[in-house]
Amino acid sequence: MSGALTQEELLLQSTTREFAARELAPTAIERDEAERYDRSLFAKMGDLGLTGAPLPESVGGSGFSYLAWTLVMEELGAVDMSMAVSLSVHLLSQYPVVTWGTDEQRQRWLPAMVTGEQLGAFALTEPHAGSDAAAIGTHAERLGPADAPHAYRLTGTKIWISNAPEAERYLVFATLDPTAGAGAITAFLVEKGTPGFRFGAHERKMGIRACPATELIFDRAEIPVANRLGGEGEGYRIALSALGEGRISIAAACVGVARAALEAAARYLTERRGFGGPLAEQQGLRFMLAEMAREVAAARAVTREAARAKDRGEPLAEPSSIAKWTASDAAMRVATDAVQLFGASGYSRETGIERLMRDAKGAQIYEGTNQIHRLIVADELFRRVIG
Repeated sequence: MSGALTQEELLLQSTTREFAARELAPTAIERDEAERYDRSLFAKMGDLGLTGAPLPESVGGSGFSYLAWTLVMEELGAVDMSMAVSLSVHLLSQYPVVTWGTDEQRQRWLPAMVTGEQLGAFALTEPHAGSDAAAIGTHAERLGPADAPHAYRLTGTKIWISNAPEAERYLVFATLDPTAGAGAITAFLVEKGTPGFRFGAHERKMGIRACPATELIFDRAEIPVANRLGGEGEGYRIALSALGEGRISIAAACVGVARAALEAAARYLTERRGFGGPLAEQQGLRFMLAEMAREVAAARAVTREAARAKDRGEPLAEPSSIAKWTASDAAMRVATDAVQLFGASGYSRETGIERLMRDAKGAQIYEGTNQIHRLIVADELFRRVIG
């Protein structure tokens, strides 16, 4: 596995790092405290080309590799996990349109998303269907002949939908038959303002608070057949393929969180004095830092290898699960240790260190809990070994 980055990738990395320091860092703590989403920051990411960076040039994207995309997400995650998640979800809502959409759908749906003029969201989770995505109950009723409907009527509720209510465009998954499992799930492109589609409760989250998450309520919302993505019953495959990409993206942001916690702790131990000298001279604390550095390096390695697997066109179920599970657990451990090393200052909301820990906790849960990823990895292992 080659770890060398190209000059183009290094430029993208440094450009994103400078952007994050200049535009995101000054208000990150305040926006977290206020649970405030700053749409102007998303627009600035669009101006920089980040809102379509890994998408192919054929749809207006920059055509960067997915490995290059992990560099972007690491830099954003190191400064502001909320904006990193918002951007990741925005891309998550576009990839299926690139892969599964018709030419007309791509031309109609993507240009304003690629440039960051409009914001996207991915609507899968429901009150009784989180990790078990095949159990969704939002119902899509056919309007017209069963073999040639002209529209669908959506009825149901989605929860924990990141970027809502800010987003203008939603990739929504519904089932034609709630008793039929994954085989009846179908994907739809739904615009904000569609009659029968409204927003419900806003989630009051522990972390990632500057990225909104809101309930979506569909009350007989009529969606034209032209807005069905893929065929009937293909929605589950569409969702899983998108989530593989999304998990790598979130893993990279988690590497950023862990790196930020590690670097902040190292600086603090160098500056803080006790027992006759800098705390950095205490062997026990140096050992803690070394272990934190190991966690960051390991998480980065598996995340970048998962990105390379995507760039090679390989199946993503196992590598994306390993990356997301490893990186989010590493972020939680490293951020928790950073709080410990900072002591009371780390427990204070003034320093932003505890924010890293709160944000890391969320990453262990969304995009599939890490317990679910253990099951995915085990399933893939048995499939590979036993057949």
